[in-house]
Amino acid sequence: MEEIRELTAKDEYARTAYKQFWGTRIIRQDPWECLISYICATYKSIAAIKHMLNNISKKFGDKTIFGGSEYYTFPSPKRLSKATIAELRTSGLGYRAKYVSETSKKIQERTFDLQGLKALQYEPAKKELITLPGVGPKVADCILLFSQDKFEAFPVDVWIKRIVLGHYGNHFSKAFIEKTSGEGSLSPKSYEMINAFGREYFGKYAGYAQEYLFHYERTLQPKSQK
Repeated sequence: MEEIRELTAKDEYARTAYKQFWGTRIIRQDPWECLISYICATYKSIAAIKHMLNNISKKFGDKTIFGGSEYYTFPSPKRLSKATIAELRTSGLGYRAKYVSETSKKIQERTFDLQGLKALQYEPAKKELITLPGVGPKVADCILLFSQDKFEAFPVDVWIKRIVLGHYGNHFSKAFIEKTSGEGSLSPKSYEMINAFGREYFGKYAGYAQEYLFHYERTLQPKSQK
């Protein structure tokens, strides 16, 4: 962690974020669970995402008892690949049900090597992920960062956009800042430019910088803006 901080805390804003939340780590999640979770996460609040994932675990996972409490395992690719789109929609997935169904079948039928992504470099791994239904650049970056050990991945959402334009705007043209600030959701080109900046500026541990800056920025905002 000391090395990560030394390499990524390149300015006062980043150094303050590290100081405020020193010790924060990046989860190493199971790749399959991470993949489906982030397909479900598009355009949803954290509460809604938790609700969806709890629903599909209860409906398609296995019940287990631990410490006297009832839990459900995350469903396997085989189980989700056999679920109908209608069944998946009853778990609150909406249009994401089709993506989850199609992606599950690709994993189950081994036409996509999810585990093999770890052996690839960042760019080739991202290109592979984006071929899956429901996986765009941001979802791919999240999967690579949180389950594939690609610590240079730099997911960009509205918070990271705000951080980059507000604190690192001198790295972009005035026209780009004005255009991107007015976008409700990031265009593919804007995402690519901010993502490329983050990876180049923060380096091989850009994902760690992203997490610290993201959490720090959110804590600075009034609850009404979160």
